Amino acid sequence: MHAVETVLLVLLLGALTGIVARYVRAIPLPLIQIALGALIAWPQAGLHIAFDPELFLLLFIPPLLFADGWRIPKREFFALAKPILLLALGLVLFTVLGLGYLIHWMIPEIPLTVAFALAAVVSPTDAVAVSAITRNLGMPEKTMHILEGESLLNDASGLVALKFGIAATLTGLFSWTEVAKEFTWMAVGGLGIGALIGWGFSYARGTITRRLGDVAATQMVLLLVLLPFAAYIVGEKIGVSGILSAVAAGIATNFGDLERSSYISERLQTAGTWSMVEAAFNGAIFLLLGLQLPSIIGVPLHQAGHDWWILVGYVAAISFGLLLLRWIWLTLGVHGSLMRAHHQGKMAERPSPLLNLATTMAGIRGAVTLAGALSVPMVLNNGQPFPARDMLVFLATGTILFTLILGSVSLPIILRHLPPTEESPTLREERLAREQACMAAMSRLTLTEEELQHRDPEWIAMRQEVNGHLTQEYRNRIQMLDDGSGTVSSIEAQRETAEVVRQRKLRYVLEIETRLECIHAERDFYYQERQAHRINDESLRSLVSELDMQEIAMRKRLAVALRAAGLPGKDSGGHH
Repeated sequence: MHAVETVLLVLLLGALTGIVARYVRAIPLPLIQIALGALIAWPQAGLHIAFDPELFLLLFIPPLLFADGWRIPKREFFALAKPILLLALGLVLFTVLGLGYLIHWMIPEIPLTVAFALAAVVSPTDAVAVSAITRNLGMPEKTMHILEGESLLNDASGLVALKFGIAATLTGLFSWTEVAKEFTWMAVGGLGIGALIGWGFSYARGTITRRLGDVAATQMVLLLVLLPFAAYIVGEKIGVSGILSAVAAGIATNFGDLERSSYISERLQTAGTWSMVEAAFNGAIFLLLGLQLPSIIGVPLHQAGHDWWILVGYVAAISFGLLLLRWIWLTLGVHGSLMRAHHQGKMAERPSPLLNLATTMAGIRGAVTLAGALSVPMVLNNGQPFPARDMLVFLATGTILFTLILGSVSLPIILRHLPPTEESPTLREERLAREQACMAAMSRLTLTEEELQHRDPEWIAMRQEVNGHLTQEYRNRIQMLDDGSGTVSSIEAQRETAEVVRQRKLRYVLEIETRLECIHAERDFYYQERQAHRINDESLRSLVSELDMQEIAMRKRLAVALRAAGLPGKDSGGHH
């Protein structure tokens, strides 16, 4: 099949499986995509795609890791830096050594250096698969931040460990001193280059948009999408970690975005573009994994002479060994750090054996593991076949599937038994910010002495009427947001009965619902005007865009109001 047709088909299937997953919520999206890819490729005349690991790492991994680095909360990332580094660096080394010796002992036909390479391949975790499984299941947010930070950094550490495992197999030489030097150079150099590229882009973008404003938003978004590829390529060209370079570029660019609050168009386009890129690339990754399954599974069964149940047993043993090492490291090496973060207020949930178990089962392997396994060379320097390569690829792929299925089954059960946690600090901070924003807005409504002296009485009367109406709106919003913690106090509100407060909340909900109904009526009218050719498409897009922005804000207010009033929420379509 032509390459262009293959790409289009993979993107189409990724979109369709995403829709199917909305209906089949019991099965995580990655499993659906892997199963579909395998089904398409399994017949003899099925779809077979040559997998180029270097091209895969270049096309798919940088934008996804850049987006993760751009999106991850930086405050939590740096506050939880110690447990994240313990998992991303310490756990990888612990896994490579422990699992490497286990694999060599269990399967003597795999040389020790190749066993270390296999252990390095399966050491990186996949936060995309974890989030797909735990969505709406109540994974504690700080734990999820740790898992995301771990997956951001351990991709690079795992691939660096794989590089040295392969080099030791090819040359027969290994030096811990050289490993330490090379790893430090690749890690520090990758982070430095990525941060430099990210800050350089942010500075150039700021200089340009200060002159042009938001009119170049589309071009800036396009450059932003290309930025992770540039960071990855530059990093690889100079011999450092391109993956860490892409991650650092995403983090640096996000810091630059903090000074761009007025560029609404660019911000909306950026959010929409990255959502589409992530959905498309994540779908393509798991579909490609499924497309490789028939050829990966078939080779060891035909060439190695093992019964299928022995190979499955190897996969299970490696997967359980991987998870056991992860649990031991969490319990002995990371638990104390997490407990200190909890006592310091950096982590709301208290570390517990059940939370450690959930974090252990969240160690799901994914795309980077597959790409690393397939990047192992076919032959040695002397022209001999690379020892046990087919077995390595098979076991790595089996570990991906095993951990993915095991996590899909176990994580929902474990998370349901976690004790209820206190209200998320993020939600409390958001509510406080909303209250203070309302107070700041009300302070703006007070007429200044200059306005009272120089404005005519009619304008002052109209402005006072508008100010009174808006002030009442903001007071209603503050009342809805006030959780009784004393953040915003009101003597009048304290004297009111619970029934009066409830009636005010219901009136506020009704007001927002009425405003939403008016927005819907306006939008329907614009579409009718377009169908009657009284306005053109450009005017329709402009008018509807304004209404869409209003509706987004209204729906967020409605969600807060419904929670405060104790009423059931509404779906995205606005129906009960």
